[in-house]
Amino acid sequence: MNTSIWMALALVLVLEGLGPMFMPRAWRRLIQTMTQLPDRLLHRFGGGLVVAGVVIYCMLSMHGNI
Repeated sequence: MNTSIWMALALVLVLEGLGPMFMPRAWRRLIQTMTQLPDRLLHRFGGGLVVAGVVIYCMLSMHGNI
């Protein structure tokens, strides 16, 4: 796999780890709140994140040195 993909995955893991590392109580409340949301809303939110990620990746790969 391309090195850029691995670097992007590493960055995502670092960013995902910052929440529970520095704000464990707020992170726990966020997760508990998300468990109460309807599945349909979570599907839409997840789909929106995927689309945003693909758009950003395509923009960077067309105009950057990725």
